Amino acid sequence: MSTVIEPYLHGIQHIGIPCANLEDTVSFYEKMGMNAMYRTANDKQRVCFLKQQNLVIEVYEEPIVNKTGAINHICFDVSDIEEVYKYIKSLSVEFVDKDICFLPFWDNGVKYFTILGPNNERIEFCQKL
Repeated sequence: MSTVIEPYLHGIQHIGIPCANLEDTVSFYEKMGMNAMYRTANDKQRVCFLKQQNLVIEVYEEPIVNKTGAINHICFDVSDIEEVYKYIKSLSVEFVDKDICFLPFWDNGVKYFTILGPNNERIEFCQKL
């Protein structure tokens, strides 16, 4: 079954994992064969994206850690955030972000929004600009 947003979805962009200590976490994942590809900060929260082939994880310092299932979100890569947002708004889902947000990540920034899935999981839709 195809949907209206299918042409705009291009797979998983990243998986977000909160951590207590960014440097220890980056070091651990580098030992697992991943490479730190981008470091930044969101307000004062330090963030690092690590990559190994087509797997990208985003680790960031957050107090919600050290528990099984501490993955915070799964992020879908999209090519037209406005069209995807319009479609998702037409569904009966709960939004975490009430509008499309912007962060100055990567070269030109990203636009994203987040919803809750049926099990209260966070699902982010993100377009690199």
